Amino acid sequence: MQNKQKAVFLDRDGVLNREMGDYVCKLEDFHILDNFEALKALQDKGYLLIVATNQGGLAKGWYSEEILSSMHQKLRDTYREHGVEFTDFYYCPHHPQFTGDCDCRKPKPGLLLKGIEKYNIDPAKSYFIGDRERDVEAGTLAGVTGILIDSDQPISTVLHMIK
Repeated sequence: MQNKQKAVFLDRDGVLNREMGDYVCKLEDFHILDNFEALKALQDKGYLLIVATNQGGLAKGWYSEEILSSMHQKLRDTYREHGVEFTDFYYCPHHPQFTGDCDCRKPKPGLLLKGIEKYNIDPAKSYFIGDRERDVEAGTLAGVTGILIDSDQPISTVLHMIK
């Protein structure tokens, strides 16, 4: 059996880009936070970097998959300029009031479980950084250590919690 990998899962809004208080619906409102050095340090320690984000605005029709894709591409490109590569992006397009229940909307662990399976990740050696209790809960349900930060808090302030 192949050695299992370790990962840091990251919520998007309020962790990688500025929290707007509601859905980010337009690319021009998508402001990337400077966590370049912190994520580069994690990557250099051998962690895969995987984004896991609820995007219920899709179900509400507030923005399109195309706009979401352009936001994620901007995130990839900006971080790549600083030597950081995201392994993957997982998002939940559902909203319970519009699409009913699903297995991927945090606090359910579906997004993390997909990444764990696809990339042969050891949850016990992995983390999930998020700015909502539901992120920590999703991490716990997936067997991953959750780290709760304030919205827009620099990731560098919690690096000491990641071994």
